[in-house]
Amino acid sequence: MPLSTATRIIDAPLVELTIDDRMVLVPAGTTIFDAARSFNVRIPTLCHQQNETPVGVCRMCVVDVGQRVYAASCIRPVEAGMKVKTATDEVKSVRRTLLELLLADHPSPCARQQTTGDCELERLGAEAGIVKSRFPSRPEPRGRDESSASIAVDFEACILCDRCIRGCSEVRQNFVLARRGKGYQAGIAFDQNLPMGESTCVSCGECMVSCPTGALTNRGVLATSLGEGAPLSVQELRGLEVFSDVSGTFLSLNSNAVHKRFYKAGEVVCREGDYGSTAFYIVSGSAEVFLSGPMGHVTTKTKSQGLLRKLKAAISNREQNRREEGEHDRAFIPIDAPVDLPYANPIAELEPGDLFGEMTCINQYPRSATVRAKTDCVMLEMLRNVLDVLQRNKTFRARVEQSYRKRALESQLRSIPVFSSVTGDFIDYLRDRIELRRYNAGQVICKQGEAAHSFFLVRIGFVKVKQAHPGGDLVLGYIGKGGFFGELSLFGEGIRTASCVAMDHVEAVQIPAPEFQEMIERFPEVGQRLREVARQRMEENRNRVTMVQNVPVDSFLSQGLLEAQSLLILDLERCTRCDQCVRACADAHEGVSRLIRDGLRWDKYLVATSCRHCKDPLCMVGCPVGSIRRRNSLEIIIEDWCIGCGLCANNCPYGNINMHPFDVQVEDLANPGRKIAEVRTKATACNLCLDQDEPSCVYACPHDAAHRVNPREFFAEQVRSGQAPGPIQNPASSRGR
Repeated sequence: MPLSTATRIIDAPLVELTIDDRMVLVPAGTTIFDAARSFNVRIPTLCHQQNETPVGVCRMCVVDVGQRVYAASCIRPVEAGMKVKTATDEVKSVRRTLLELLLADHPSPCARQQTTGDCELERLGAEAGIVKSRFPSRPEPRGRDESSASIAVDFEACILCDRCIRGCSEVRQNFVLARRGKGYQAGIAFDQNLPMGESTCVSCGECMVSCPTGALTNRGVLATSLGEGAPLSVQELRGLEVFSDVSGTFLSLNSNAVHKRFYKAGEVVCREGDYGSTAFYIVSGSAEVFLSGPMGHVTTKTKSQGLLRKLKAAISNREQNRREEGEHDRAFIPIDAPVDLPYANPIAELEPGDLFGEMTCINQYPRSATVRAKTDCVMLEMLRNVLDVLQRNKTFRARVEQSYRKRALESQLRSIPVFSSVTGDFIDYLRDRIELRRYNAGQVICKQGEAAHSFFLVRIGFVKVKQAHPGGDLVLGYIGKGGFFGELSLFGEGIRTASCVAMDHVEAVQIPAPEFQEMIERFPEVGQRLREVARQRMEENRNRVTMVQNVPVDSFLSQGLLEAQSLLILDLERCTRCDQCVRACADAHEGVSRLIRDGLRWDKYLVATSCRHCKDPLCMVGCPVGSIRRRNSLEIIIEDWCIGCGLCANNCPYGNINMHPFDVQVEDLANPGRKIAEVRTKATACNLCLDQDEPSCVYACPHDAAHRVNPREFFAEQVRSGQAPGPIQNPASSRGR
């Protein structure tokens, strides 16, 4: 009850009435429910809470006031001389019928009843002796919403009591929840009927605390332990500004999901390449974030041994082995933190209020960098459900955006060679005009066919670009941190030519179209570079569509051959199974073959297991430092800042990326200033033996059976020549032939 209303009731004259044959005096304006409660007369209810405005939607609190219909006691004010009966057989019968109607659609036991045993609907049903409802249940399920990391939504358990709506709007003033639909189709919606995780919900937990059933419950993190550190009390958490607006009950339920950690100066917080499931928030002190491994990529040097060629693997940086396309001009290395690392000296400082490790926490990616306390530090280590609360907190999000504009916007633009000529004064102009947007996995960022209104830079996560065609969606590519999209539509007719969807948690910088146009007008060279990128992307897209139209692609698609740009094909009518191709590859790469004579069958051809140099390489998805890319010559490039985590090798569905060990000298993190010998790994893939006239495997074949081919051209030619073969066979059917 609002304070002003309570004050008016206290000052109001007294009214005399009878409740269950008992004469009582209460202030005028008091509801029957409150009058009965003040004299210890219990009236059951489901939709009413003392801290929310009564609405009378559940009707469980009906009482007999001697009139034609029963009255909802939570909203009916008392009257002088009123005779109220709260527990007659007729009233109990009406309540029992209401309970049976609600329980007919209720999944008994619901999540709340299973976990804590205090579902209010099931408790009232048990008190009324209801074992099973007489009424049929809803024929079609209403489903669940698992999009939020902190709150589970089960629409089956929702009884439309509106307590969550009033908790969100009246108690927390967030105005995210509301009713949708009418009659049998009525339900609860987040914003414009969005999934909870995609809505403007701030994860304060008030709706969950208000819910009387298992429709809204806490999503705890199972089988995950924070280990060291001390859990924080609700009072300690509420004392932090970023948690001050979160429900105390919700914080209590999640208190074990966040620990306070103390680090002494020089102590390592996390190491690059390690897997984890937590994020860190710096409360006080400062920390260094850096890459401790050697800056370099795997290269090979040719050594002749008679007719055979021997390649020696080594680590070289971009100054020693300069590669033509793209990344040799990159000035900054993207990491899972609010700052990027300069390539020349990959180290930066984290301050109080900084959050790092988000992608590791959300997607279980390897740590992108090593973090070490620079001074004595206090940090909060948290699991995903608490991180979700933090990310959705309005105060914290405003601070993150301000920090990004101040510290990271310029470095992100500078790290993309296309934008290297943008001046500092224009970046200052952009600071207050950009918007930092966040998207959950599967959420559409922009949709094919809609009007284009902005240009996007990817700050965190990976975006899938797909195009709708009559036969289904065609994936055009993946864009990771440091990438960009949206220029095609802004240069064209202003209509999106493809849909962009978040593959995991994505944060993107949205630059409005007017500011984008002003940038390319003020910096013509930027516009020229972007137009060249747009031209290349359009050409690639046309080639992919042509391939789909010219080749029977049902089995082609199912086996991933559409993604390949270079396949190693073995003509089985010529091949004698001598394995010279495998041996030549092993000899060329220090005994580690990057080729297996096994794979898919297409007529008389075997598609050997070797790097396909995919157009949309899955190996690139999830790299915590964005160090893997594809150059124009099709070769998969591993950049100098590869941390050797092995995620790309795990992601490659064809097993064509190897982790190569090297003996290196690195800093001893336990004793700063000292160097120690360690074995570190770097990712490496087939480089097509680009420094030779042809790949070693092809060169070594004595029967002209091995060939590197462009699959689009090769298989399309097979179809045009009338040699259309049968379906592609799986590896097991071709093994040993």
